[in-house]
Amino acid sequence: MRHTAARTLAIAGALLGWAALLLQLVLLIDSFQAQGGTVLGGVWRFVGYFTILTNILAAVVLTHAGARPGTTSGLGDSRIELSVATAMALVGIVYSVLLRALWDPQGWQKVADVTLHDVIPVIVVLFFLLRGHGALHWRDSAFALIFPLSYCAYALVRGAADGWYAYPFLDPSKLSAAQMAANMAGLMLGVWMVAVALIALAKLVGRKREA
Repeated sequence: MRHTAARTLAIAGALLGWAALLLQLVLLIDSFQAQGGTVLGGVWRFVGYFTILTNILAAVVLTHAGARPGTTSGLGDSRIELSVATAMALVGIVYSVLLRALWDPQGWQKVADVTLHDVIPVIVVLFFLLRGHGALHWRDSAFALIFPLSYCAYALVRGAADGWYAYPFLDPSKLSAAQMAANMAGLMLGVWMVAVALIALAKLVGRKREA
């Protein structure tokens, strides 16, 4: 039953995730064109956000889990799903704590915003817990750092190329090197703490099922 629930959640999450991503892409391209920009420019901006890239990764993982007939996941899958669940939880937490107050989306933009920042993170975390990852080791929490670290490097490189930075706490044009280092260190600490918490929850859920 747990595997069936996980697969059902994966299918629902994948459909909702891809739909929200497509909606956000269309809205962003329309906004760019309204300001004299191009479709390509809108797509380039679209793939500059951690939220978007994480939701794409989550949609791919959920699609894979929903489509395959197997009911168990190996350690490799466990680490990937831990990494995705951690990143999606981070999306929800950082947006709620640091970014939500910076703007007030309306209409379809509000729908996309809530789905990508609130709904999908909850779905992915629930999916992760349903998958039965109690065999994860505490050291696997380090695996969850790879994607956020890669994004930080990507964001800084593309920002240096075109002058646009997706997030104010990763903008070297407004922050000193010390502030940037502190922000990234704090971000990585937060990622690690979320990953450890998810592993602990997975172990707890696993023990309750065995009891």
